[in-house]
Amino acid sequence: MTNIEDLRKEAGLIQEYCEIVCSENPDEIQERIRCLTAYLARTAFMLKEAKSMLRRKKSLEIGETIIKIAKENFLSAKAQNALVDCIANEENELVDWLDRLNACCTHQIDAMRSLLSYEKENLRITKTGY
Repeated sequence: MTNIEDLRKEAGLIQEYCEIVCSENPDEIQERIRCLTAYLARTAFMLKEAKSMLRRKKSLEIGETIIKIAKENFLSAKAQNALVDCIANEENELVDWLDRLNACCTHQIDAMRSLLSYEKENLRITKTGY
């Protein structure tokens, strides 16, 4: 099982890769698609792990805290949900980040395929070959 800091570090590395601007070189585009495909699978797994951590945190610590506070102060359901979100803020942020990273990889793969098709068509038109 991975911990939250390990996931955060790995997400940072994937984020850095996703921020790199790719050239128009078809070989580089193809290599980037290969890498992004692996990152897409990895971020999906990382997202699953982060969601699992979030559920555990909510069900264990938060459940006990809410029960204590609700018994003493009669918190409304809305206030209880707000408390849950505050206590699990770190896990919520990681889930959101990994969800966006996963989507980013998908969108970049689509964009790279379009760029690759464009470059191949340019080469075909100019008859320089690929």
